[in-house]
Amino acid sequence: MVVITVVVTAYLFYIGHSYYNTILEERFYHDQHDWFKPSGAFGHGLGILGTFMVLFGVGIYIARKRFNFMSKYLRLKYLLEFHIFLCTLGPILILFHTAFKFGGIVSIAFWSMVAVVLSGVVGRFIYIQIPRTIEGRELSLSEVKDMKMDLSSVLREKYKLDFSDVQLLVSFTDEESLSNEKGSMRSLRKAIKGINLPKQERNSIIKMLKSERSLSRRIARLEKMQKLLKYWHVAHLPFAMIMLIILVIHVGITLAFGYKWIF
Repeated sequence: MVVITVVVTAYLFYIGHSYYNTILEERFYHDQHDWFKPSGAFGHGLGILGTFMVLFGVGIYIARKRFNFMSKYLRLKYLLEFHIFLCTLGPILILFHTAFKFGGIVSIAFWSMVAVVLSGVVGRFIYIQIPRTIEGRELSLSEVKDMKMDLSSVLREKYKLDFSDVQLLVSFTDEESLSNEKGSMRSLRKAIKGINLPKQERNSIIKMLKSERSLSRRIARLEKMQKLLKYWHVAHLPFAMIMLIILVIHVGITLAFGYKWIF
């Protein structure tokens, strides 16, 4: 999807660079003014297609997330990627629809759209930090904690380690060790070398501890990311509403002035 977005953007720049590089006062005399101008056949079409992509991307995602629309067929994590794709490419098409000419209420809509896209990128980063099921459902803190194994029992029963060795290895998975140099993987490997075990078993323990350390980091980040996601909605949703409201007003005004595209 990223490739499609880049290719489409590059293509639009390529076919219209002559017109878009012309200063606003002289565009009226450009050979392709009637084609690329916002009310032209091509420019107007980009605006309609971009608007449809944004509305569809927002609508289908909200319908699935809030109302479980087609929940058997639409996995939330894949639908989020599709939502991001449509709500990235759609604004790009709208940008070319404006022919890079901003003013009045359109400028408010444009900068709101920019804020929505940028906040969406931040939201995507926060979203992927939160552990989820294969269907995309957010896991609760208790569900994530249940994923941790009883490391002490495994080390005692499977590898026959004594109490002191078990305590030493388990300490590398707690929150304090993850945040300081003493709990680094280098220190962990050094500690395991001091335990009398075959190399294959040592490697198996390192792999298991790596997995537990990764899960411990996720648990430590989970509550923080959930709070950030709530704050993110406070910024993302208002800009999205402003954009959509002005978009409706803009479409209404164009229809009132008789702009009908190719029909």
